[in-house]
Amino acid sequence: MSRVTDLLHSIPSDPLTGAISVPIYQTSTYVQEAPGVHKGFDYSRTNNPTRATLEKLIAGLEHGESAAAFSSGLAAIDAVVKLLKSGDEVLAVDDIYGGAFRLYTHIYEKFGVKVNYVDTSDIANVVEAVTPATKLIWLETPTNPTLKISDIEAIARIAKANGALFCVDNTFASPVLQNPLLLDADIVVHSATKYLAGHSDLIAGIVVCKTKELGDRIKFIQNATGAILGPFDSWLVIRGLETLHLRVHQHCRNAQKVAEYLEQHPGVKKVFYPGLPSHTNHEVAKRQSKGFGGVVSFVLEEEMIEAAKQFVTSTQYFKLAESLGGVKSLLCHPAEMTHKSIPAEVRRASGVSDGLIRLSVGLEEAEDLIKDLEQALEKVTIKQSLAVNA
Repeated sequence: MSRVTDLLHSIPSDPLTGAISVPIYQTSTYVQEAPGVHKGFDYSRTNNPTRATLEKLIAGLEHGESAAAFSSGLAAIDAVVKLLKSGDEVLAVDDIYGGAFRLYTHIYEKFGVKVNYVDTSDIANVVEAVTPATKLIWLETPTNPTLKISDIEAIARIAKANGALFCVDNTFASPVLQNPLLLDADIVVHSATKYLAGHSDLIAGIVVCKTKELGDRIKFIQNATGAILGPFDSWLVIRGLETLHLRVHQHCRNAQKVAEYLEQHPGVKKVFYPGLPSHTNHEVAKRQSKGFGGVVSFVLEEEMIEAAKQFVTSTQYFKLAESLGGVKSLLCHPAEMTHKSIPAEVRRASGVSDGLIRLSVGLEEAEDLIKDLEQALEKVTIKQSLAVNA
């Protein structure tokens, strides 16, 4: 049986009514037969039938023992960091999502959790940066927004040799393209807001654990801290999963065409996309993934913040907005949007330059998207030309 067929038929119909859509159990509490005697549910912070169905589906997709659904991607990240204690160190990818950087730097560092940022796309950097105090290695691959690729299996070996947990943020790839737990990671995190839900209509996060012991610890944190995903949003993510494979493959096809177009354009200085042979770790991406994703980043030839602003406000189909992974194409300027919370010198050192632009390539026709980029590039070129001649 194919994974798509297995997923679709893992979504249960309602045993009470035969409803083919999972019911939304919009309830806070459950009637008990006697104190502590119930049907597996007592309070919806602890457990909810709709959320439980979602968690089981995601655990299956990622080949994990269990999953926990949270109210946002950052709440999911926060739950993983709560596995640590004061004095522990985190080794994190340098090109990290700005919200995760803010969480580590402004929340957990004051509680004594130290974070070391390195370019994990070079394994030698990881080996050199690990210390006896390293208890968690935090990886994004592809990274946000420069799409660096790191070797998951190689880093998993380093983590195990040093007794550290290894967590992979798999948001950009999705379980359709990449399964870090099968490559020996311990934990996978998703911002389900993105590809899993896929329609830009909710905020959600997922943590998937390889072992029951880790899963039980995350479940305890989920219940104890209460940042749960509500039943309606759980249902929306389930609905999104039904078309996940179709959407992700189309995102990939469109993104590949967009990346190839941008790479040959004289107005573009550099393109970041793992599907291009010019990408530093293209071969690693081919080995550990079934596709290259729907995000493309690039830097204009005129690498100035003003040129980037001109570009992101000149497109028609690509809408200027935070987030990614929805059916409609989006674009953003990370330096002033998603990564603004990172100090400029730190951001630039990790490769997120002032002129970098991130595209979330949607499900429109690729030719229409390319025409949109072409007219926006032409506007920037004309404006720069006028500035030079003035």
